[in-house]
Amino acid sequence: MSVPPAGTALAGGTNGPRALRPLLDTVLDALTTGAEDRAGPLPPGGPDAVTRAVHDACHPLLPEHGTGPHAALRTVVHTLAAGSADPADPHCAAHLHCPPLALATAADLAAGALNPSMDSWDQAPAASALETLTSRALAALIYPRAAAPDALITTGGTESNQLGILLAREAATANRPAAGPLQIVCGANAHHSLHRSAWLLGLPAPLTLPTPDGILTPDTVHTCLANLTGHTGPASPVLLSATAGTTDSGAIDPLPALADVAAHHGARFHIDAAYGGPLLFSDTHRTALSGLDRAHTVALDLHKLGWQPVAAGLLAVPDAATLTPLAHQADYLNADDDTEAGLPDLLSRSLRTTRRPDILKIAVTLKALGRRGLGDLIDRTLAAAQTLADLIDAHPRYELHSRPTLSTVLFRPTGADDTTLATIRRTLLTDGQAVLGRATTPTGLWLKATLLNPHTQPGDLTTLLKLVEGHIPR
Repeated sequence: MSVPPAGTALAGGTNGPRALRPLLDTVLDALTTGAEDRAGPLPPGGPDAVTRAVHDACHPLLPEHGTGPHAALRTVVHTLAAGSADPADPHCAAHLHCPPLALATAADLAAGALNPSMDSWDQAPAASALETLTSRALAALIYPRAAAPDALITTGGTESNQLGILLAREAATANRPAAGPLQIVCGANAHHSLHRSAWLLGLPAPLTLPTPDGILTPDTVHTCLANLTGHTGPASPVLLSATAGTTDSGAIDPLPALADVAAHHGARFHIDAAYGGPLLFSDTHRTALSGLDRAHTVALDLHKLGWQPVAAGLLAVPDAATLTPLAHQADYLNADDDTEAGLPDLLSRSLRTTRRPDILKIAVTLKALGRRGLGDLIDRTLAAAQTLADLIDAHPRYELHSRPTLSTVLFRPTGADDTTLATIRRTLLTDGQAVLGRATTPTGLWLKATLLNPHTQPGDLTTLLKLVEGHIPR
């Protein structure tokens, strides 16, 4: 058999690794030189400068005759790396955007090379078995006393929340077909995906309760649910959604008390633990999630405090039978006779058809580090957030919003108004010096540092505060 040119060689088969090896050397070199050229957490110059750099380096992207694989990889990967926000840089701390482990990234390479498609068993035999094994292990971490917990692999918290709402809607329809549409109740601290999911699923807009201290108040929820379920006639089914790790501040709602309120009023209970859920790996911090196992559905992301490449989300349930409403049949993917003969049905485990084997990188990470290894990364990351809070508290020119619950720290220069604060943040971005987020609370605008690098040192945090201080008006 003739050997295909390097640019058309395939990644799979016995010859795939041989074709990949020199290409990977080129990619790794381009990642290195790109990071060196960037020399910071973000490329300087703002959107216009980055757009020009990409155009100048990569145009035309569809030439009449190609440049060949190594030149194309070197040019495009270098340009991407030089123009990227680097979550591994300790001064890149705006969002829930983690630096992935090299281990998980290497595993993701294998997923790309083998390219299993998780929509039928005959496209992903080992990957489907690995997904079942791993998702059930993670579900058991959330529901340790459940007999048959399970989890679906998702693209992240948005998809997980949508699935949780969909399952709640279907359960309500099955149990009380004459009742009104499902009513979602959540806090003002909830993720935007709850409102978007209600819109997509044709449900009423969520009733959004105030969270003046950043968390849902059980008494407020009790009053709301009493009003919803206490009127004359068939009450509409209710889904109460709580948050374990809010996007703005990392706050955790009082889960046990909210579970009690939901049970008292016969409401279904969903917890968005996309951010805070990985605390389950930590012996030190897992108690903050007391009550998590009382939810009907739980969203969890491992591309936040799990150090996985995007995407690595899950929706966990205490009983696999809860997922039955997602059942869907297509003869070319899960024919009835194939399923009866023992071929696993993958189509009913996602709203997506074609999907990557994102479970591979998760499984490798769990196997390599174990619960305690991941717990140690959690502990170090949360300790760094406490260190940053201490530094801010002790600094005469800064104001700390509150002690961090997870790894998010809100702060601002003392006395700075919202306009000044927004200007400081954008100046740091444009200069490529630091990537900080922003959060609006009842007390105004705050700078947000979301620490997700477990190797961040106190000196990195001191430097970050100095960078911000350099732009405070005198």
